[in-house]
Amino acid sequence: MTPAINLLKKKGIKFNVLSYDHDPNNTQYGLEAVEKLGLPAEQVFKTLVLEDNDNHLLVAVLPVMQQVNLKMLAKAAGVKRVQMAAQQKVENSTGYIFGGVSPLGQKKRLATFIHHCASNCELMYVSAGKRGLEVSISVHDLSRLTGAKLVDF
Repeated sequence: MTPAINLLKKKGIKFNVLSYDHDPNNTQYGLEAVEKLGLPAEQVFKTLVLEDNDNHLLVAVLPVMQQVNLKMLAKAAGVKRVQMAAQQKVENSTGYIFGGVSPLGQKKRLATFIHHCASNCELMYVSAGKRGLEVSISVHDLSRLTGAKLVDF
């Protein structure tokens, strides 16, 4: 069990867990999930933790095939700029290891932004909090549990 799965169970949210054998040499975690689970890439989302100009962390959830537009995300977050957060900061704040960060069940709740294209998905897949573990969830449930805003970035 991971904190993400525990949260989903506690809140009575409908979800499914999918697992695969993670290759420790593969650092393309989201793309590996697409390949090994045979999922549509547009439904598999990665969780990135970024830092704003005031050293506050925030979470961006976006399709694995896309890159985050830092300027658009900063604008959506109402800050001057954002940049990728250091690995140690990510792990300390979320409680998850790099490559297994889930937007759910983080140690510290962070401002979360989900790419608006998720609204086109009946189900989306995000990390369940461990490399090789994904969870399917509706965008409505994910945004409700994380307090996320759906925006373009």
